[in-house]
Amino acid sequence: MLGGGVGYSIRREDIHELPRVKRGVEIEVKNTNDADFIVPDSREGWVRLLQKVLDALFVTGQSFNYSTVLVRSAGKPIHGFGGTASGPEILINGTAKICEVMKAREGKKLRSLDVLDIANIIGSIVVAGNVRRSAEIALGDPDDFLYLKAKRWDLGNIPNWRAMSNNTIYCDSYDHIMEGVWDGYAGNGEPYGFFNLGLSSKYGRTGEKSRENCEGTNPCGEISLADKECCNLAELYLNNIESKEELVECSLLLYKTQKAICALPFIHEDTNKIVHKNFRIGQGVTGLCQSFEKIPWLDHCYKELRKFDKEWSSKNNWPESIKLTTVKPSGTLSLLAGATPGVHPAYSQYYIRRVRMSSDDQLVESCKNLGYYVEYTKNFDGSLNRDTVLVEFPCTSGPDAKLAKDTSAVDQLELVKQIQKVWSDNAVSCTVYYRKDELNDIKEWLSKNYKNNIKSVSFLLHQDHGFDQAPYEEINKEKYNEIKKNIKKIKAQAISNGKQIEGLECAGGACPIK
Repeated sequence: MLGGGVGYSIRREDIHELPRVKRGVEIEVKNTNDADFIVPDSREGWVRLLQKVLDALFVTGQSFNYSTVLVRSAGKPIHGFGGTASGPEILINGTAKICEVMKAREGKKLRSLDVLDIANIIGSIVVAGNVRRSAEIALGDPDDFLYLKAKRWDLGNIPNWRAMSNNTIYCDSYDHIMEGVWDGYAGNGEPYGFFNLGLSSKYGRTGEKSRENCEGTNPCGEISLADKECCNLAELYLNNIESKEELVECSLLLYKTQKAICALPFIHEDTNKIVHKNFRIGQGVTGLCQSFEKIPWLDHCYKELRKFDKEWSSKNNWPESIKLTTVKPSGTLSLLAGATPGVHPAYSQYYIRRVRMSSDDQLVESCKNLGYYVEYTKNFDGSLNRDTVLVEFPCTSGPDAKLAKDTSAVDQLELVKQIQKVWSDNAVSCTVYYRKDELNDIKEWLSKNYKNNIKSVSFLLHQDHGFDQAPYEEINKEKYNEIKKNIKKIKAQAISNGKQIEGLECAGGACPIK
């Protein structure tokens, strides 16, 4: 509800701690002033309703009714946080869905799939206002077949809310990957990512042992995190940096800002404690596939940054940072500076980039007037989500960009391995583009390199991946020019409602590369 992404575990060892679901609990909405619980018109009020639902179904076994008479109606402005209210209906419907999932397990413990669905339903409630984000990563067991089929849309009956999370398996060794994991790699489902907790918890850069207390990762997999810890990210545009000295100068300037943010107070005391203990930051690098000749500068920059952290931390009476560097997936933010995203090659020479916006955002009408194509987003079941639209922007990567279609999956993995060694002491977030005929090569490479070199990785078919309205779509030069000729030049736009564009990073739970 605060605009940040979350990661959560649905491993057996974690969800086993949850109690059995109580029998016979009835939770009903009663929109009167004398209900058992009247939901306050605030984020805290919505959270309190969820707490009461979980407490009733897990602990007390007591039925209750609630009222949303105080919750403002859909479309009303939210002055503090921005955007517009989603209205009480999404809260009522989401609460009913959570109750439905849990009541199906009365007298039993929840399964991993149930916990996944509850977290995803919560995410779908959170994003309803179209300004709030709901980036989620679910971390499950590699042999959990219910979980592995959660996004196999070829099997049918996939609830729309499962779009809310990037699904990943805990996997410390290639030997832990069951053959069933690969069943969704044929374009018939979402390929699951891999998270190497063993490597993340013991090492910084490859081969360098590190003190660490992480339990999971952030939604895009570039930052290992302890429980209740949060990210602190910034980015260096390597393609726009001209010398090793300039790289170090930019790095130290970013570092000072990130370090100061670590020292700020946070809302939750548990978060305060772990952030102020670890002082973890994630200084990223993007434009790597345009800057191969500059990659040797990164090791020098890292050493200078680590040395400066000792001095600056001592001067300000702060702990030294447990980790300092990363590589983000870096979708739209890289495009703004003409950079290929993070460690990824350019998607294509010419492509469409889709960006999500709230349907009632004044920018949508401006985009339509300028000639950009706009359509409603589609749910998993093919229905339309009329609260959110996609705006299509024609893009070109320039004549010298390294393209995904010219880069093998193994070459992409080798670059991740290299950057993990010379730069990132957190992790390198990478969605490896692959073709179906490369799967055997991917498996062989992972069997030899994964355990000691890769902290997190995910995969996506470059074509025929099965995603409707994917963030990137390859087009040819003729199509690009055809779209461009219908687009008017941008003039000053009077946008006064203060609403934010959705979809810049990790929108709707989806990685910006996926």
